[in-house]
Amino acid sequence: MSMVAVSNLTVQFPVYGVDSRSLKKNIARAAVGGRIANPHAWVQMVTALNDVSVSLSPGDRLGLVGPNGAGKTTLLRCMAGAYEPDLGRVEVRGRIASLLDLGLGIDPTATGYDNIRLRGLIAGLSAAELENKVEGIAEFSGLGPYLHMPMKTYSSGMTARLAFAVTTSIEADVLLLDEWLAVGDSEFQKQAHDRLVSLVENARIIVFASHNLQMIRSYCNKIMRLEAGRASKIYDISELDAVMAA
Repeated sequence: MSMVAVSNLTVQFPVYGVDSRSLKKNIARAAVGGRIANPHAWVQMVTALNDVSVSLSPGDRLGLVGPNGAGKTTLLRCMAGAYEPDLGRVEVRGRIASLLDLGLGIDPTATGYDNIRLRGLIAGLSAAELENKVEGIAEFSGLGPYLHMPMKTYSSGMTARLAFAVTTSIEADVLLLDEWLAVGDSEFQKQAHDRLVSLVENARIIVFASHNLQMIRSYCNKIMRLEAGRASKIYDISELDAVMAA
């Protein structure tokens, strides 16, 4: 059965002092044989998530709300397996589709078709599943003959279209979304929206981080607020206004 269980999750990132990494300091250190203090002495740890716990089961559509820098994206990346906890545990059962970083797994020297297969394998598709999906993904991307060219010749918009087409071709049990993506021109954005809605409707569990409260209301039935790395309890969507006003 699909599930997401996050227990006492803490994630920290090292931040190095600007002065300790400056070019002037490095040149001076080399000139005196490295006798200036070690630059790592100025390291500071920033806690992105602090003792966060959440448990989700099929039917749960959780909206993550809170200000920029609250830890919403970090939590999604931990659920996706991109970040490892410093403390605590993350367990996810079921196939995951994550729309967090559309550039993940892209090889700029490979063709569009090769990157479709590469991203599909990273997402957990088997070789047989991929071969059944490649042409559909190619058609949805709308990139035509460019798919035979190296991706280093693509614009950023073309790269995003291809990555989006691959990611949203996966029937996911657990869907992780960081904001609603705007990819390509207006016509493609309409197609992208329709495809995302279908993906949302078919997923068993959804975790959706957004500042757009209207979308949170439309697609979620539960909410959790993050603030400075700490998480509230999970509330019913009917309490959204009260949670945001708190």
